[in-house]
Order: sequence, then C-alpha cells, then structure tokens
Amino acid sequence: MTTKKQVGVEEVTDALKDVYDPEIPVNIVDLGLVYGVDVDEGSNVSVKMTLTAAGCGMGPFIAQQAEWAVADVDGVNDVSVEVVFEPPWSPDRISEDGKKLLGLDD
Repeated sequence: MTTKKQVGVEEVTDALKDVYDPEIPVNIVDLGLVYGVDVDEGSNVSVKMTLTAAGCGMGPFIAQQAEWAVADVDGVNDVSVEVVFEPPWSPDRISEDGKKLLGLDD
C-alpha cells in the first residue's frame, strides 16, 4: 500500500502563482486575489479567492485555472475554489513583487 504525501499550503500557493488574470500581468497570489488556502489531513484543498471586480468577465476562467493548477500539485486529493467578494479586493492587497511588476513601487 502506498501512502500519498501530505500537501502543504506553500506548495499550493506556489502553484497558484502560475495563474494570471489575463488582463493584468501579475499572478493571482501577488495580485492579492487569494484570500486563503486550507489543506486538510486528506490533502483536500480549499482555496478562497476574489476577483479585481465583481463583474469580471474572466472570473470563471481564472477560478478554473486556479483549480487546475492546484489539482496538478503532487498529492492533492480534491480541490475546491470559492470565489468571494467580501472583503472587496483593493490595490492595497497587491504584494511588493506585484507592485514592482505593475510599476507601482516608489
């Protein structure tokens, strides 16, 4: 019998850094769209994320890309991606790396 390895939050977060909003050249982690990542003992992953705007037409595409990226992490059993709008996203959530990529660093 083989035992699956336990997946870590860091591995999932790293995978999410490969997902981009097609309209903004910054990954969803550095853009501040990922509000939380939970991994249970069975390596089931829940991602809570938002979009830059509630009416974002790319929302379903971005959420699907996030789900696929996490599903590709070795050891992940199941993935759930929930898109939420509370609290609303704001540019204050962009990481320092994201700000540099967008030319917003002073």
